[in-house]
Amino acid sequence: MPENYTPAAAATGTWTEEEIRHQPRAWIRSLTNIDALRSALNNFLEPLLRKENLQIILTGAGTSAFIGDIIAPWLASHTGKNFSAVPTTDLVTNPMDYLNPAHPLLLISFGRSGNSPESVAAVELANQFVPECYHLPITCNEAGALYQNAINSDNAFALLMPAETHDRGFAMTSSITTMMASCLAVFAPETINSQSFRDVADRCQAILTSLGDFSEGVFGYAPWKRIVYLGSGGLQGAARESALKVLELTAGKLAAFYDSPTGFRHGPKSLVDNETLVVVFVSSHPYTRQYDLDLLAELRRDNQAMRVIAIAAESNDVITAGPHIILPPSRHFIDVEQAFCFLMYAQTFALMQSLHMGNTPDTPSASGTVNRVVQGVIIHPWQA
Repeated sequence: MPENYTPAAAATGTWTEEEIRHQPRAWIRSLTNIDALRSALNNFLEPLLRKENLQIILTGAGTSAFIGDIIAPWLASHTGKNFSAVPTTDLVTNPMDYLNPAHPLLLISFGRSGNSPESVAAVELANQFVPECYHLPITCNEAGALYQNAINSDNAFALLMPAETHDRGFAMTSSITTMMASCLAVFAPETINSQSFRDVADRCQAILTSLGDFSEGVFGYAPWKRIVYLGSGGLQGAARESALKVLELTAGKLAAFYDSPTGFRHGPKSLVDNETLVVVFVSSHPYTRQYDLDLLAELRRDNQAMRVIAIAAESNDVITAGPHIILPPSRHFIDVEQAFCFLMYAQTFALMQSLHMGNTPDTPSASGTVNRVVQGVIIHPWQA
C-alpha cells in the first residue's frame, strides 16, 4: 500500500472503513500467495504433522488470540490433529500449564504488528520449555519481531500477509480475517483455498455492498447501552471478537459482552434489560442451530431486551418472528466460513457506533491508555 494513500474513498474518511472494505480482496491475494508457497509449506509441515503426539497451539494476544477460538475447533475435527487455542497472554504467565516438554510442539503465532511483548516472549518460552519446538508465525508486518526472528530461525516458517492487512486503524479488521483465512488454507487446503474461498469473499463483498455508505448502521441506531453477541462453537470466538470491536472503537462507552447461547442462560442472561441489544449468530449446522434458535425464541418471549436480532444464512419461522438479517444467497457455508460474514456486520456496527457516539475510530482512546501495540508489559524471566 503506498505510504501517501489516504482513505478518501471511504465515506467516513477513516482507515478503519477502508480496511473493512478491502477484506475480500486481501483474502484472495493471501490465499493465492499460499498457493505459490504450497511446496515450501508442505516441506516444512508434512514431517511435523506425521509426528506422534504433536501439539499445535494457535496463539496471539487480544484479537489475534480470538483467531484460534474461531478456527481451532473446526481444524481439530477436520484434520484429526491436536489443535488448541491458547492466548500468548496465558502462555507467558503460565507456561507450565500449557507447554508439555515431552511432546513436540508447533506454535502458530498470529500478530498484526508482530511486536506485542507477549507474542515475542511466547516464542522464546516455547523454545525454552519444549526441546522439539517449531514455529509458524502468521503476521501482517514484515518489519515485526515475529517475522524477522522467524526468517532467521531453522525451526520456523514465516507466513507474511499482504501489506494492506497491516491495519493502520486502531482495531484489527482486515488483519484478523486474512490471518484466519490463511491459516485455514494452510491446514485444510482441500476445503479452504484460493478458488473455494471466492464464494466467501463474494458473499462478504455482497454484505458490504448491501450496507451502502454505512450511514444507516447495521442494526439501526437506538439508545442502547449494552450489546451482547452470542455464538456456538467457533462462532463464540466470533462473538468474542465482535464484542471487543465495540469496546475498542467506542472506548467502552457501549458495554459489550459475549457468550454461547447455551451458556448465556447460566447467569450472564441477568444483564439483559430494556437498554440491551442482543445479536445471535445462528449456526449453519442443523444440530447446533436448534440450540441457537431455542435461545433466540426464549429471549424474544422474555421481552426484556431492547432488540434481539438473528443473523443467519437461512430463514425460518423462529428467525423471522423478530428482527433478523439473512446472509446474501450462496452455497452452503460451514460455520468457520460463515464467521467471516458475521464479522463484516460486527466490524461495521462497531465503526458506525463509534462515530455515532462521537468517537474517532482510528484513534478511539482519548486518554491514550489503550494502544494499538500494547505498551507497559514487563516480561519476567522464567525461573523453574
